[in-house]
Amino acid sequence: MTANGGSGGVLTAETLRAIRLIELRTRRLVNDVFAGAYHAVFKGRGMAFDTVRAYEPGDDVRDIDWNVTARTGEPFIKRYTEERELTVMLVMDASASSLFGTVNRQKRDLAAEIGAVLAYAAITNNDKVGLLVFSDQVELLIPPRKGRTHVLRLIRDLLAVEPAHTGTDISLALQMVNQSLRRRSIVFLISDFLVDNKAYERDLMVTSFRHDVVALVLSDPLEQEWPEVGMVQLRDAETGQTEWVDTAAAGWQKRFREQTSLFRQMRELALTRAQVDRIDMPVNGDYVRALTSFFQRRQQRLRR
Repeated sequence: MTANGGSGGVLTAETLRAIRLIELRTRRLVNDVFAGAYHAVFKGRGMAFDTVRAYEPGDDVRDIDWNVTARTGEPFIKRYTEERELTVMLVMDASASSLFGTVNRQKRDLAAEIGAVLAYAAITNNDKVGLLVFSDQVELLIPPRKGRTHVLRLIRDLLAVEPAHTGTDISLALQMVNQSLRRRSIVFLISDFLVDNKAYERDLMVTSFRHDVVALVLSDPLEQEWPEVGMVQLRDAETGQTEWVDTAAAGWQKRFREQTSLFRQMRELALTRAQVDRIDMPVNGDYVRALTSFFQRRQQRLRR
């Protein structure tokens, strides 16, 4: 595990170019689309006293500071500001299944770009942001901090991290989140959730009780429906096991659909029980539209 300043991987010239491109793209997206919506959806801890000012017609009399008014002989009201500073933790699944991608990009590439957008939205609102990358171990942990330099480092590590393990342990990642974050924070859990929900549901419920958890569910079209292309050798990215299958066989297609449906049902059950918001992020989808829709739904819910 790398923490408190370690590098997530080797910075090649290609990686440096990718970092620069993502920085430019995400900064523009945040400034044009997400910064205001993020601020409106994720509120601070409350209102804190700022100062007093002279009463003006139309001010709420409940805000009058009677002590200052009595001393000066003139009415003054209390002025408050939102305690804005929040902590955001990006929790990214870097297991071997995240390297899967059949449409333009892998799931891990999509996760890195989404993470960069959320990190920029956080620092634009003067919030702290941290990063936890996991497989079946905690691969990288960067404590939450502020500032553009810090976010550039997060983007670098999102792109360059080289996990030492291949499996998936969402529960372990959530336990680390609960240990490292002492105050209520916003936790973006970015994963394909292709594991048994019983393995992480309890810790997800604990984390959701302590923090505001949002699940970003990565997927690839081939994980939902497999074309009938005859005999194919399939390899499990996490275990390394290989198997020849006849994709044209009706029995195999039926079992594939049932397994896919089962994983989806287990994931939905876990997220629903934990009262966690979900954002679907297919690799061939528009993540800008998905995030915008999420912010709009959150705002509507807050108004009720």
